[in-house]
Amino acid sequence: MKNYEPRLKKIYREQIAPELFKEFGYKSTMQTPKLEKIVVSMGVGEALQNKKLLDAAITDLTTITGQKAVKTKARKSIANFKIREGQEIGAKVTLRGAMMYEFLDRLVNTALPRVKDFRGINQNAFDGNGNYSLGITEQIIFPEIDFDKIERVCGLNIAICTSAKTDAEAKAFLAKFGMPFRK
Repeated sequence: MKNYEPRLKKIYREQIAPELFKEFGYKSTMQTPKLEKIVVSMGVGEALQNKKLLDAAITDLTTITGQKAVKTKARKSIANFKIREGQEIGAKVTLRGAMMYEFLDRLVNTALPRVKDFRGINQNAFDGNGNYSLGITEQIIFPEIDFDKIERVCGLNIAICTSAKTDAEAKAFLAKFGMPFRK
């Protein structure tokens, strides 16, 4: 297990990084974009009435990512939603290293093709600093989730953080990983 290297990381090292280096004309190999982290989060607003939903969300995120999810708390009170500061209203997982590459591999090659009426992901969801955000409406697109054991179908957010300086660099970087951008 010590010498294990994820498939996508090997592809990045051997193919993607040299291609990006030539394509954008970097002066140093350290300028080539790389994945920094992937944050997978799930907001469970109904957890205020039913605590079981939050536990189910944590179980689902842990199953999907292979890493223990943590509960997130409301940062400020919002009267219209009956939320008080400090209440637990969601869950998140921050993936780095080998787990991050494995998750991205499963997302691109297994989960996204299972989305109903899938035509590609939005190419305008970059934040201006080379990071990409993706919303998924059903967690059941991941093959790890057993459809019979879920409490309820809910969505999740995926934020892919890269070291790219511009959105154009980040888009080229993620496209080389096989992200199915909408034409």
